[in-house]
Amino acid sequence: MRDQALMDVAIAAAQAGGEVILKAHRSRTQGVLTESTPKGHNDYVTEVDRQAERQIISIISEIYPDHDIQSEESPARESGSPYRWIIDPLDGTTNFIHGYPMFAASIGLAHENRMHLGVVFDPLRNELFKAEAGAGTWLNDKRIGVSGVRDLKQALLLTGFPFKAQEYLDKYLSIFKDLFKASSGIRRAGSASLDLAYVACGRADAFFEMSLSPWDMAAGAVLVLEAGGGVADFAGGEDYIATGNILAGHPEVIAQMLPKIARHF
Repeated sequence: MRDQALMDVAIAAAQAGGEVILKAHRSRTQGVLTESTPKGHNDYVTEVDRQAERQIISIISEIYPDHDIQSEESPARESGSPYRWIIDPLDGTTNFIHGYPMFAASIGLAHENRMHLGVVFDPLRNELFKAEAGAGTWLNDKRIGVSGVRDLKQALLLTGFPFKAQEYLDKYLSIFKDLFKASSGIRRAGSASLDLAYVACGRADAFFEMSLSPWDMAAGAVLVLEAGGGVADFAGGEDYIATGNILAGHPEVIAQMLPKIARHF
């Protein structure tokens, strides 16, 4: 099932959310500070999150008023539709608050509980990553794919810390240690959607993180899959959305990472 109208709406919504983010970022660099409210330990929401979310949901709802919506900052909208939009209006809020230039708007769409398309928009770099099931992954107007690195020893890995679930920190650090010693290096930038987008375009070779929410990875997972990569949970299955534990990258690199992760569970 391909539907250009769905993709057009996803792109328009992501870009509109990105415009809100970019405007606020420019104001911040001019000395206008962004107020933030803690949702939990090390977990913040800003008015920019809410404004971007309103813009995104408004655009989607205008065209598809009956579709379900699951978004980070609002209660879920349930209508029984086979379509569900999964939205992170500002992925990388802590980065945004501090002016660290790694944040994005992320929009995924599931159809009958299977991810159908994903869009991740980085407004600072004007980079629009998009993918639809069966149609490949694109960065702006260029077709992209995962890197050709097949050996974990040569792979650059991306990760994120379990800051919302610090009871898993020791387990995560044990995994980190094993993969750090086995790989070419590990980077942590603080935006899972951009991490997945970077894997999809070959800027890094694999990504792993635990205790994520669906909106953190829904869009990015589509990008990686349509770019020729693999996406799995830490048991090697497909329940990453449900478990919050995700591993994405070249399938051969994933196969080498899985035993090093699985032995800690």
